Amino acid sequence: MTSQERVLAALNHQIPDRVPIQDSLWSSTVKLWYKEGLPEDTTPADFFGYEMVGFSADITPRFPVVTLEKNEEYIITTTPQGGKRRNHLDYSTTPEIIDWPIKSKDDWKEIKKRLKPDFTRVDWATGLQRNLQARREGKFTFLSAVCGYDGLQTYLKSEQLLLAMVEDPGWIKEMVMTIAELIVVMAELMITNGFSFDAGWIYNDMGYRNGLLFSPDTYLKTHYDADRLLYAYFHSKGMKTLLHSCGNVTELVPILIDAGLDCLQPLEVKAGMNLVALKEKYGDKLAFMGGIDVRLMADPDPEKIEQEIKTKFEVAKKNGGYIYHSDHSVPKNVSFQQYCRVIELVKKYGLYPEYQEKPQPEIQPAPPLPAKPTPVPSGKFSLFKKKPPKQKPKAPETEKPVSSSPPATPTTKSFSFFGKKKEPK
Repeated sequence: MTSQERVLAALNHQIPDRVPIQDSLWSSTVKLWYKEGLPEDTTPADFFGYEMVGFSADITPRFPVVTLEKNEEYIITTTPQGGKRRNHLDYSTTPEIIDWPIKSKDDWKEIKKRLKPDFTRVDWATGLQRNLQARREGKFTFLSAVCGYDGLQTYLKSEQLLLAMVEDPGWIKEMVMTIAELIVVMAELMITNGFSFDAGWIYNDMGYRNGLLFSPDTYLKTHYDADRLLYAYFHSKGMKTLLHSCGNVTELVPILIDAGLDCLQPLEVKAGMNLVALKEKYGDKLAFMGGIDVRLMADPDPEKIEQEIKTKFEVAKKNGGYIYHSDHSVPKNVSFQQYCRVIELVKKYGLYPEYQEKPQPEIQPAPPLPAKPTPVPSGKFSLFKKKPPKQKPKAPETEKPVSSSPPATPTTKSFSFFGKKKEPK
């Protein structure tokens, strides 16, 4: 199977030849691995056979990035969103945001003026060629974008953002929807002008170590409609939907399924995400990616990571629906040799003995580039003509079991990019 076929089989809850492989690495980890034996003429993605390749458009306000301060340990820069952040020189941790551009609604109005679709938001020179090459190599390609709470954290201080979600959810919803609309318009522009995608992968951290950063009810008021817009658009293009959400987001899973999510990642073990329990409860409706504890990868006892992979794979890979990934990203305390063993174990326990090779239709070559690029629609655009109302699901109550019936899936035929959305018959 090609990588594209393998990943799509997993996302469609079908049996592939083996569990697909994908991962995320800290840049400091990669630097260390080159010193420990990773060949200098290759990348970790090529060496370990990662199967998914991502592409994106710039959806920031595009403020200039300037270095403000730099010493032996830290670097402080401005951000494309208009704020300031501090990071370690080796970029080994999540950056610390030390100033935010939005302190009032008037600040947001000025930011919003800069969030307009534009042809120059896309790397046409190298990005499109990379996309075409990935397709020729049989890779699974996806469009990635940050949206929702995770995206707004670069604009507003966390305390301000969380309070506003409760006290002024309409304002937060406007900001989330503005970013979601921009993602959709830019995706349409990229697809129309030659990019090919198998999925849309949204990044939105909504949890922390002990649970959600905000309640399911707050999610429904501020995020649900934007997620439905994104997932419906991706589905209308024949694309799968993936969500990266750090922390413990277990409470949101049934609502995310209802919104149209196909796959959840990364399933942080240290935050309490339980891959086995999630697979057993939602495995017929949702695929999973991740859930392998990075702390055990670094443990000096190699038996621990082997048991982690073996026991979780036994459940997670059943009937398809699972893609290997660390439970977040691989830190620099995991050596190159330790990670090589991780991938060996993934390939060993990720095999499907029941898989039988079937004749596969040839993957269609990427469509030729249009003679002239399709411009962004001129004038004032809106993705939201009047739509028939849809009743939102109620936030799940802990004392009541979640219904096992599958959620309604957005129909691909009724999605209209700029017009009224027809009711499915």
